[in-house]
Amino acid sequence: MRVRLGQRMQDISATSWNALAGGAGPFLRHEFLAALEASDSVARSTGWQPYHVTVHDHDELIAAMPLYVKHHSYGEYVFDWSWADAYRRYGKPYYPKLLTAIPFTPSQGSRLLVKDAQVQSKVLPLLVDTIRGYTQQGEFSSWHLLFPHPDDADGLDQTGLIRREGCQYHWHNRGYDSFDDFLAQFSSRKRKNLRKERLSINDQGLSFHRIHGTDIDQHTWDIFYRFYQNTYQIRGQHGYLTRDFFSRLASQMPENVLLIMVKHRDRYVAGALFLYDEHSLFGRYWGCEADFHNLHFETCYYQGIEFCIEKGLTLFDAGAQGEHKLRRGFEPVRTLSYHWIEDPAFRHAIADYCQQESLHVTEFIDSAETYLPFKKSLTVDDQFTK
Repeated sequence: MRVRLGQRMQDISATSWNALAGGAGPFLRHEFLAALEASDSVARSTGWQPYHVTVHDHDELIAAMPLYVKHHSYGEYVFDWSWADAYRRYGKPYYPKLLTAIPFTPSQGSRLLVKDAQVQSKVLPLLVDTIRGYTQQGEFSSWHLLFPHPDDADGLDQTGLIRREGCQYHWHNRGYDSFDDFLAQFSSRKRKNLRKERLSINDQGLSFHRIHGTDIDQHTWDIFYRFYQNTYQIRGQHGYLTRDFFSRLASQMPENVLLIMVKHRDRYVAGALFLYDEHSLFGRYWGCEADFHNLHFETCYYQGIEFCIEKGLTLFDAGAQGEHKLRRGFEPVRTLSYHWIEDPAFRHAIADYCQQESLHVTEFIDSAETYLPFKKSLTVDDQFTK
């Protein structure tokens, strides 16, 4: 087997990459990662230098993994700023570091694409040793693998990497026939509160329009991009993605793109971008230019839940953070990341920190589950069994 690091997506056959990525979700498709690079959203100049890994058996691509050289920690959603600050205080460089992740996308999924399970058992330790070898040469302080699929945890736990845990909120389709069928699982008071939120949208004269893939014209993308940037500008920041990225995304993988635009008096005032496949919906970006009561909840959550029920999708990942999702039926789920820290002293300190942090994550998830809106008279199994 031959391992090669330091490639851009344009250096790798899209057909060969996608043959490995089948079923891994929209973010692992060659088209998605290539659009980030071709649009200059991901580049050395933005602090995301592509450094992708491939493994060949003779001329056959048998494994691949996204990899980036990072010169900061923006756009990752697993926060290591305190680690970087500790390095700085001890006079050591934390950047550059190596990162296996989907840029700006805190969604769980495969991080090592392989031909089959037998290949994975051989390739994973090989890649871990290879990348650790790069950090041992002193060019990089560390390697971080973010948001792997939970099914990959057992293999990653055996690699000697530091395991870190976090929490997100996902909606699960328990075979609902309609949104009202979903609400029927709520306690009476919480069901009434959510219906009141949705009625407030009608009272404000707002309408919602689903637009798919190639049906999104450039003018609509211009409007949405203004909304997207406004989300960052109100915090004194600038959006990570360029305008060109959205056009490339819709043209190269239209079957995965859903844009929900909101009108008020025949004028667009807000919008949200989703990606989806045959199993899952992923809420990604949202923005608006006017303040309407409960508009964010309706656009980013309830419209997505309705879409999942209509299409028979089983999972709705509406993005990172947001404890307010709990009372809207999004359940707490444990997320994972894995880390190799080259410096032994920092490695031991960070491993201890992550171990202690995991105890707090478990306590938090246990507590969060008590805020779910489902009927208390039902057992957990009853709540989620039709």
